[in-house]
Amino acid sequence: MALAPALLASELVSANSMPQSVSPANASVYIISPVDGATVKSTFTVTFGLKDMGVSPAGIEKKHTGHHHLLVDKDSLPAFDMPMGGDVQHFGGGQTQTTLTLPKGQHTLQLILGDHHHIPHKPAVVSKKITITVE
Repeated sequence: MALAPALLASELVSANSMPQSVSPANASVYIISPVDGATVKSTFTVTFGLKDMGVSPAGIEKKHTGHHHLLVDKDSLPAFDMPMGGDVQHFGGGQTQTTLTLPKGQHTLQLILGDHHHIPHKPAVVSKKITITVE
């Protein structure tokens, strides 16, 4: 695990030399649960959905696959032409769900698929942003 930041940093340096992976035009990523507008406990499970693409761990190059990245309370999307950094939650092992603990109040969740180098596909596969309330 200690090597992960070094590997990500080296990917950031060489991002300009890495082409973006292509996604099918009809591919989509979405949040299965919680649903938009849901009220949840402070600790809850987020389940990811993906249509017309496959899930593959980071570092494994396979056509029309990627791994999930979760944005929590982000006003904007990450750059589409470079690896996503520490401001998003990475699921490079190919995970399709996670458990979050958030403070009380309103929060937004959004998914973006990254390729084997953590770079968004072309075109980018981004979910609708949902809003939840933590009680």
